[in-house]
Amino acid sequence: MKMAVQDGGGKDELKTQFITREGTYRLMTLSEYSRPNRVGYTNTQGSAAVRVSFVTLPDPGGNGDRICFNFGRELYVYVYKGVKKAADLTKPVDKKMYKGTNPTCHDFNSVTMTPDSVSLVVGFSTGQIQLIDPIKKELSKLYNEEVCV
Repeated sequence: MKMAVQDGGGKDELKTQFITREGTYRLMTLSEYSRPNRVGYTNTQGSAAVRVSFVTLPDPGGNGDRICFNFGRELYVYVYKGVKKAADLTKPVDKKMYKGTNPTCHDFNSVTMTPDSVSLVVGFSTGQIQLIDPIKKELSKLYNEEVCV
């Protein structure tokens, strides 16, 4: 919703947010609005840290960008199409849900990537490290398994 209000000089100023008794209304980007299972902005109970990693695969077609992010115990990898066009959140390249631990960091290995494969290393809150390939899904190695949970 956009609302124009005249300022003192007679020009229309574009408002992207306004407040009513019911709450605050604000203009959202497509990627914010289409995120599955949106959590309310005022919810401060489960403030989970979100980490984001990007990689550009060598793809002559121009569809090589990938984005990985985690939210709580979930890890998602999507084809990234830039800030002007939101990723199709209904079609993840890979999605993982972890039960006993939270992903706390992750990064793509840009040195060993190919158009069909990329390694992603994921660090967890309990000390384990996992190496996965979100594209081929053949690689999945867990390190530091002996760490007590």
